Amino acid sequence: MESSLEAAVNEWHASVNDGDLQRSARAVGDPMVALGPKGAGSITPEQFAEWVERSGIKLTPRSWHPISERLMVVEEDATWPESKTPTRVATVFRASGGKVTASLRLPDLKSALELAYVCREMAASE
Repeated sequence: MESSLEAAVNEWHASVNDGDLQRSARAVGDPMVALGPKGAGSITPEQFAEWVERSGIKLTPRSWHPISERLMVVEEDATWPESKTPTRVATVFRASGGKVTASLRLPDLKSALELAYVCREMAASE
């Protein structure tokens, strides 16, 4: 049986990869924390949908690494409209209430796992 974390991450990938802006906005919390090569911060679901449209990114999951009930790292192959070949990246996902509330994209699995473990320990010590 799929956990709510897995379901939220699967829906996030499906909505992004389909380029479905309304579905993408529904797949994330309000606000959602985003991290990528151009910066980090809290964004609204509408801003997330705008990013999906603007970037044209497709992220194909390659490996899943559960960290806690709310955190998961997914290694992905990323492509953009101008890409000739995929780029391997990894994203730390946090979910709550069936929606992705954080999407932190890092350049590799090792750095994503390290960040996810730090996030888990910070949450456990609150």
